[in-house]
Amino acid sequence: MAGEVVPEGPDLKEMGEEELWELINDNRHRISLGVRPCIVIPYLRQARVLTEMDEDEILSCHNLTNRCMRTSYMLDLLRTQGRNGAVALLESLMIHYPTLYTQVTGRKPSTEPSRFSGLIKYSELTEYLVRAVTGMQKELQEARCEAGRMSARCASLELEIGQIMEQEEKSRCLQSENERMQRYLCSLQRDVTKLKDEKCDLYIRYTAAIEEQSAVNERLHNLNLQQVYQLQTELQNVQTETDVQKKLSLRCVSTPETPQLQEEVRSLRCQLAKAEKLDPARQDILAQDLAEAIDSQVELAGQLRCYREENEQLLRDKQGLLDQKQCLSLQVEQLTLDCKMHQQKSTMIQSQMRELQAERDQAYLSRDEAQAMIARILAEKDTLRCQLVELQERVFSLQATHNSRQQRQSSDEVEVAWESMKSSCEEFRAPARRRLCRSNAVNPMSLSSSNSEYEDAAASSVRSRNAEPPSPESIRRRQKALNAESSCETAESDYLLDDFVFLPSVGSEDKQTPRFSSSSGSSSCGLPRTLAPPFLVRSRPKAIRVNGRILSISFQGEELLRQLTVVGGNKTGVFVHQVTEGSAAHTVGISNGAQIVEVKYEQNHKALKMVLEDSTLEEAMWALGQVTGLCHLSLRPRQDDYEALLQQLRSCETSSGDSFYVRVNMSLPAGPGGTLAVSCNDILHVTNTQPAGTEDMWYASQVHPCQLLDLQSGTVPNYYRAQRLLIRAIEDMSFQTKKSPKICRVVAQNKQKAVRIVSTGRLGRNPLWVSVEGEKTKSVDSGATSAPKGCVTLMPYTLVTPHYPPICRPVLLLPTVLGRILDKKLAGWQGFQLCEPEVLSSSEHTTRLQRSEILEECEQGRCCYTLQSVEKVMKKGIHCVLPLGLDCVRRLHRSEIFPIIIYVGQTARSARKLRSKLQRHGQSEDQLLACSRSEEPLLDKLPCLYHTVAPDSWCDQTSLLTSLRTIIWEEQKKIVWVEPDLW
Repeated sequence: MAGEVVPEGPDLKEMGEEELWELINDNRHRISLGVRPCIVIPYLRQARVLTEMDEDEILSCHNLTNRCMRTSYMLDLLRTQGRNGAVALLESLMIHYPTLYTQVTGRKPSTEPSRFSGLIKYSELTEYLVRAVTGMQKELQEARCEAGRMSARCASLELEIGQIMEQEEKSRCLQSENERMQRYLCSLQRDVTKLKDEKCDLYIRYTAAIEEQSAVNERLHNLNLQQVYQLQTELQNVQTETDVQKKLSLRCVSTPETPQLQEEVRSLRCQLAKAEKLDPARQDILAQDLAEAIDSQVELAGQLRCYREENEQLLRDKQGLLDQKQCLSLQVEQLTLDCKMHQQKSTMIQSQMRELQAERDQAYLSRDEAQAMIARILAEKDTLRCQLVELQERVFSLQATHNSRQQRQSSDEVEVAWESMKSSCEEFRAPARRRLCRSNAVNPMSLSSSNSEYEDAAASSVRSRNAEPPSPESIRRRQKALNAESSCETAESDYLLDDFVFLPSVGSEDKQTPRFSSSSGSSSCGLPRTLAPPFLVRSRPKAIRVNGRILSISFQGEELLRQLTVVGGNKTGVFVHQVTEGSAAHTVGISNGAQIVEVKYEQNHKALKMVLEDSTLEEAMWALGQVTGLCHLSLRPRQDDYEALLQQLRSCETSSGDSFYVRVNMSLPAGPGGTLAVSCNDILHVTNTQPAGTEDMWYASQVHPCQLLDLQSGTVPNYYRAQRLLIRAIEDMSFQTKKSPKICRVVAQNKQKAVRIVSTGRLGRNPLWVSVEGEKTKSVDSGATSAPKGCVTLMPYTLVTPHYPPICRPVLLLPTVLGRILDKKLAGWQGFQLCEPEVLSSSEHTTRLQRSEILEECEQGRCCYTLQSVEKVMKKGIHCVLPLGLDCVRRLHRSEIFPIIIYVGQTARSARKLRSKLQRHGQSEDQLLACSRSEEPLLDKLPCLYHTVAPDSWCDQTSLLTSLRTIIWEEQKKIVWVEPDLW
């Protein structure tokens, strides 16, 4: 701004008060944003345009919450001072905010005395300017000091950042060195393992050599012993022969052969002596050799024992190190997994809590709106009642006045004409209707018919105001109107529908046969709208409406379940089983074997209708128990079906007429009294919703996965009790998450799913309760208000229907990242084929998109996967492998195609097994885990079951594909259970 030339604006001294304040108000927003009141207030105080009280009010008022509000309030106070306030404000801006002063006034700021207005004396102005300059210098010095401190702080932070970067570089170096040392340690461990293997081989060879040497020594010893034994045997034989020769020589001394014998004896003795001399030496040699062999064997055995002990010690050390390494790795993986599971669980619980809070707020809002609507309706009702009473009084007074006028207006000509016309029209007069007795029953259907009758009566006037004599038709209408007025004065009127008949009232004196009322009679007997409003008109006594094969009966239904009992259910229909004699139901002719199609009654001034044609026994009992006054039952005679149901009940083939299948969304443990233990996602066949001897329980059976056969049976909580248990389970899970992380870790390690969060979504009511409808609007809201109390958002059970798919179902592998890797491998096997995309033109693409035949679009051009490509593969009798995401499931279901959904659970450890495959496809482990975490919560929103593969059930890609093939074969045999799409 210093270098720019600012055009001089008008002189402020020549401007008036309005011009100055107009100039300030034009720049009020700029001044409010740029001026601090605490800076300009001292000058304004010195100029005596603000007082001390004004200063305190500006700076200390609690209502002024920010600087802009304080500045604006200061301008308002200065506006009260007139021109002096404007001049003082501009002078303060010229001193403290010169740039803003130039923008407001268009003049350059100056500190010359001539530029000031004289509100402050010259000495005081000089003193103030000196103080202002001194203050500005101090502020400038403080700002410079602060800038110096900030620069020093920045330098220190930069130094710290540099140190951190150096530490990070060192840590990376240490990490790389650690990895190198680990690789070196692994190589040393491999070398040690090789050396140990070689040493074991040497030990084995040495042991074999020692055993061979010991065998040779033993063989030598045996040979020596055998030779010594032979020599001893020969010696004994020689001695024996010598003895024999001695004896012979003694006997034959004189024989000439004695010298020869003696010679032989001497030779034998020499040989014997030599043998005796040689034998001890050999024995010593053999003994010595044996001792040496034994010593060497003992020494070798000791060495072998030492080597074995050393080897065992090394093996123990190696096993200990491996165990320690494995434990550390398991602890790291466990801590990582626990952290991730805790984060996921906390995120899921927070989202669920947010949903619950939103639902709670919506429920509160709906309750407040309903209460406001009820209050408004009650006020309108009171207003209408007051208006009705006033109108009735006015009508009665008008009738009395009109009757008195007619009596005074008689003349002779009119009387003669009246008598002649009356005699001529006597034959056309309709017979008088029998007066109906009063009854405490009001037909809810008569309200709508009464409105039409009032309109007809009002449209056809019965009074003639012309001067000419009345015609015979006018006289006949007048006579009927007089009869209607007389009946209104003596008793209350009632109106009949065209197809209703009278029934004899119990204890009535006038027992007359029932007769149908004609349409003309009903139209001619109507009263004007002002005479009898619909909710004040008394209805006829008990009546039956005949509509084809359905009978509509109206009677007083106080404590209806004491008047009659019902049997049946949603499969067979709800039948009247017993009727109490003397009750209102017995009086109107309700008998056993009639099916209750619907019941209508009034509650809280609202007409409700409950359709019981397809309702369960529990719903029917609840609906009939809600009747507290007049009710309207629609019955259909089905005696054969009723007798067949009784026969089945007597033969114990079934316990009731209920039969439907549900999917359990929570785990329930077994309890006393035959309570059935069920897990989340189990399918149950409910066969009795009102079992004898139990309360709030259903009788159900588990279903065979491949056939519609009931397995183990027992009782389970009914819908509303299970709903309370589900809410309690969710609360316990949230409390455990906050209370103990160890419990959360144990729950996270448990593979069995405990709770499946399913809400009614856009339905807004319990889908198992389908029989409550409003009488007029047929809206869901009126039915929801009459339904049993309880939360209708969380669903412990969802209705499912069985489907039997064709021979080969499509296969969808999840997570999507893993599916892209395994799809081609799986499609390469026999019996599988990959779904190929189709190239469509723009017109074909638009047409198929409108028909919802496009499952998913490819990233490449106009290629997309269609229903026709899937059906083409299925017609070949093989499995179609779908390289798609979860969005295609609902589109396939609409075409009655039910894919096999397999979700492969992922952990950090299992993701490492697929590292090479992921890198080959341009993916990473983190992307696989993120995809798994994002798609796992969406599986619970699918309207069908899916199969989960545990992450620790496979070790590599081959074993995973083998297990997937087994799972597909097993899933193909199962029944597909599909629930209504509630999302």
